[in-house]
Amino acid sequence: MLEIEGVSARYGEAEVLHDVSLRVGEGEVVTLVGRNGAGKTTLLNCVMGLHGSMTGRVRFTGHDVTTAPPHRRARLGLGLVPDDRGMYASLTVEENLTLPAVTGTSAWPLERIYDTFPVLADRRRFPGTKLSGGEQQMLALARVLRAGAGLLLCDEPTEGLAPVIVQRIGEILLEAKRHGVAVLLVEQNLRFATTVADRHYLIAQGRIVESLDNTGVRERESELLAHLGL
Repeated sequence: MLEIEGVSARYGEAEVLHDVSLRVGEGEVVTLVGRNGAGKTTLLNCVMGLHGSMTGRVRFTGHDVTTAPPHRRARLGLGLVPDDRGMYASLTVEENLTLPAVTGTSAWPLERIYDTFPVLADRRRFPGTKLSGGEQQMLALARVLRAGAGLLLCDEPTEGLAPVIVQRIGEILLEAKRHGVAVLLVEQNLRFATTVADRHYLIAQGRIVESLDNTGVRERESELLAHLGL
């Protein structure tokens, strides 16, 4: 579904990604694990077309989108859930959900969104500034699902959230997977990652250094946590 081939990226003279290649299959959840500053967010931005200084190739659903603008990638079914959640703070929950255009054929109708995210149904008239961090994260996920994304680019969706909210986000990602949605997940919570993901890529200093399955992560949890500085 998503193929990243030999992607390198710079900020000015500093190269932050070095010849990165990975793939995400249809309906697959794949995590990108690494320390802060390893290049994880930059890679998501490259996939979404939000980072200008990039070389390499990005293919999505058979289309070469390397030079495509972000709106075209969105129309093909790429959806970014950024680490700052990217909501419109002055709009209500329902306005945040209905303002973005529906671009994909797999768009979730509003009724299904509210069934899956009942807290958003309860707060549909609330402005974004009145939501808790966990509620904002659910709104960010719901918005891209309603827009019809077939692949979610999720940047640390569990960071700073209470365990009960982390568990709920995991359940939502698994439900999306059951409906054929793929996920490329940036995550430092290894135990959470193994509950939702099929495979894991370890990134260090802008390079993919290893690919692991869930068994490999569990067997080497202490080593990987030390690598992450956690």
